[in-house]
Amino acid sequence: MRKADITKKDLVLDKQLCFALYGASLALTRTYKPLLEPLGLTYPQYLVMMVLWEEDHLAVKALGEKLGLDSGTLSPLLKRLEQADFVKRQRDSKDERQVTVSLTPKGRALQDEAVNVMSAIGSAIGCSLEEVAALRQQLQALRGRLNAAAQD
Repeated sequence: MRKADITKKDLVLDKQLCFALYGASLALTRTYKPLLEPLGLTYPQYLVMMVLWEEDHLAVKALGEKLGLDSGTLSPLLKRLEQADFVKRQRDSKDERQVTVSLTPKGRALQDEAVNVMSAIGSAIGCSLEEVAALRQQLQALRGRLNAAAQD
């Protein structure tokens, strides 16, 4: 999109990609809320758990990098997950600055219940698996381009 292609008529909220993404994100998060409440998770906590179900025993730094969260945001999430006995945090014996996050048996067992969440979200979205995969790929590509542009 070139500057010459954009006019004042385009400065309308409903024509903005950012607003469409923002609205979709809010709607998706609202859809997750009642599905996650029975599990005792918020949406950000659910994202942390998904990362750990994929790869257990991660350093807080690695977990933050995967989620795009800084330690100031991640630490309170991990504290609440630890209080709920879903995860445990341990300092590295060789480097006290490093903290590793691991699933507890209760946190591991929660994954079985979370399968129902993904199924319910799929129904709410109303798309085929192929359509969801294509949309996800487009959004990941968009994120990559935006991150690259921010680096320039």
